[in-house]
Amino acid sequence: MVVLEFKVRAALQQSKAIDEAIRTSQFIQNKCLRYWMDNKGVNKYDLNKYCRVLAHNFKFANELNSQARQSSAERAWSAIARFYDNCKRKVPGKKGFPRFKKNCRSVEYKQTGWQLNLETRKAITFTDKKGIGRLRLVGSYDLHFYQPEQIKRVRLVRRADGYYCQFLLSIDVKIQSEPTNKTIGLDVGLSAFYTDDQGNKVDNPKFFRKEEKKIKRLQRQLSRKQKGSNNRKKTRQRLSKAHLKISRQRKEFSKGVAYSVIHSNDVVAYEDLRIKNLVKNHCLAKSINDAAWYQFRVWLEYFGRKYGKITIAVPPQYTSENCSSCGKTVKKSLSTRTHVCSCGCQLDRDENAAKNILRIGLSTAGHTGTLVRLRSPSEVEVNALGELTSTLTGAILLGQVDSLNKESPVTSLGD
Repeated sequence: MVVLEFKVRAALQQSKAIDEAIRTSQFIQNKCLRYWMDNKGVNKYDLNKYCRVLAHNFKFANELNSQARQSSAERAWSAIARFYDNCKRKVPGKKGFPRFKKNCRSVEYKQTGWQLNLETRKAITFTDKKGIGRLRLVGSYDLHFYQPEQIKRVRLVRRADGYYCQFLLSIDVKIQSEPTNKTIGLDVGLSAFYTDDQGNKVDNPKFFRKEEKKIKRLQRQLSRKQKGSNNRKKTRQRLSKAHLKISRQRKEFSKGVAYSVIHSNDVVAYEDLRIKNLVKNHCLAKSINDAAWYQFRVWLEYFGRKYGKITIAVPPQYTSENCSSCGKTVKKSLSTRTHVCSCGCQLDRDENAAKNILRIGLSTAGHTGTLVRLRSPSEVEVNALGELTSTLTGAILLGQVDSLNKESPVTSLGD
């Protein structure tokens, strides 16, 4: 699934209609969640049927496209299904019980309720009763490369700097690339964005830290404004745009670095970090969120699938403490930035971790599908690889068999 996003040029009346459609979508999602809470045994299809009841009881709900109402019900069920899944997997701590939406910012249409201008592909018309009408699309993407039937869903998204239209295309993009014959292990950090196994570092841009002074000033101005006033709305808009700018900077930086790493290497090993647990440390939470490690990992895995490269998530336990030279565990605090081992190995702490990450990643790669059956303590047969079995003590070499052809013995030893 590929998402193409365009900026929308909308008049004032159209903007109000989009806001009304978003509020209606939020209303239906919350009503479906309440219906699930009040009735035992409700499933996904019951929520879709409940949308018709809401359309019959509320006029503004009937004005929204029927499939858009079903999309709102599916969003509610997605939160419910995630809660059920966490309960089945016995996730420790909170299971993520579904909550009511307070500030919904998008409405999603399926196959109906909209019509794309097939001549220019630069305009879209929404045909439901909300009165959105024709919207002009502004962007560099060309929809002429895709067939209209490939567009599975259309979203209208409200952000601080305006409205956007997203097209969800059912395509799988894969690009052939030349092998580089290189591998890399990555250790992400706060002082440097990442350090590889060769000691190369990429500086952490710290976008939020650079704009923190401006954001604090805007937050103080917002707190002084009278609630409900136009000045408060304007200040809140400026604050939202400042946060949106930082979010886009993080995204573009993570995307560019991940693209460079994937194009320069065939195998990329990185830590399988649990960011949710790391940010529980209130001393480091702001810096960890500012680093955007998870977003970087998402782009790594996306470009890996797109260009046919191998990406390996490695458990992070003891990667910083174990010596990359001899394997001995050297305990150290977070403030200790140099790894010093009794074997004579002395190097940067992050570089040592990156070497361990690459080693573990390479040791786990390539074993998928291999079936090992232990027949006896002295004989192991590897069926999937077609390797020769080990020879028993006292047996002649001609009695050795091939795992792919157990009936015929090996007759040639020169191969």
